[in-house]
Amino acid sequence: MVASLALACHAVAQDTPVISGGVGFLTNTNQAGTTFLPIAEPLLAAPLGSRVLIESRAALIETIKPKTGLPRRYSNSFFAGLTYLQGDVIVAPHLNFVAGSFLIPFGTYNERLSPVWINPLQDGPLIASLGSMGTGTGVGAQVRGSAASSPNYSLTYAAYYSTRSGNQQFNSERSFGGQSSLYFKPQRVEVGLSYGRLLQGTHENFYGMHVWFEPKDTSFRLRSEFARGHHAQGYWVQADYRTTSWGGQGSWRRNFEPILQFQQTWRRDNTFSDGLPLVNTQRLDAGLNYNLPHSTRIMTSYSRQFSSTGDRNIWETGLTYRFLSPAWKGRNK
Repeated sequence: MVASLALACHAVAQDTPVISGGVGFLTNTNQAGTTFLPIAEPLLAAPLGSRVLIESRAALIETIKPKTGLPRRYSNSFFAGLTYLQGDVIVAPHLNFVAGSFLIPFGTYNERLSPVWINPLQDGPLIASLGSMGTGTGVGAQVRGSAASSPNYSLTYAAYYSTRSGNQQFNSERSFGGQSSLYFKPQRVEVGLSYGRLLQGTHENFYGMHVWFEPKDTSFRLRSEFARGHHAQGYWVQADYRTTSWGGQGSWRRNFEPILQFQQTWRRDNTFSDGLPLVNTQRLDAGLNYNLPHSTRIMTSYSRQFSSTGDRNIWETGLTYRFLSPAWKGRNK
């Protein structure tokens, strides 16, 4: 996605870096009280000629959460770091080479939906940590690209190897894996498979599958994903609809975006090393976003989580803004 954005801008402004990203102010209210989360995720895509692209995304997060007891007091913590930093090289029409710190290509959430300005719900799926090798990033190399394409379908692939890194900024586990997706263009259906293997400590395999459906000439999206690890497994299904057909051009009714998501996880044993809930869990998320002009979005959602340790309610609200600009005025071709 970032590479495509940069190459599109490259056609207009030769070799001009693109600064993009999003900022947000999010809140989460549950039994413990309300947590406030100001966040900024700037992104840089810098082309070096026509075949090389440097891209990086940072995260600056302030967490303000309530302490236990009365009167109500709050504690805060701050995090700043790079989510990834990689170089992309177009080697051949069907082959790109990636090196550096990159997002693990497993499933769909990590690479496609995790930025604050993209995800329609504040929280990631319960199974997001399966296949992400702990940190969600790898330090090493990838090969990826389009294996085949026709007017009816396209087949893409990604394969990676990550070394172990204890660097505080670029932390990763030794692993390898990859992903392949088949997209049927007339039906607008995508089916993908993912695999990952952890190569340090207790060696583990991770398997994933996703199905996305976005009907033509509608604003409806259906996304689903299943993942299985050595100790747990689960799935999520999300339906998202943008009311662009309601009212005429410029009508306020066109900007609503209802979202409904159901997810479920199961423990396969009592080893808790994968970041999933400690017991079998079900969760229903219902959201209603409103899209304002200039890439600004109001987010609201209610979630009900069910498990043997107790059911709980989660209320979330937020405001996000997406920005995009060239770093400087480029030279037109």
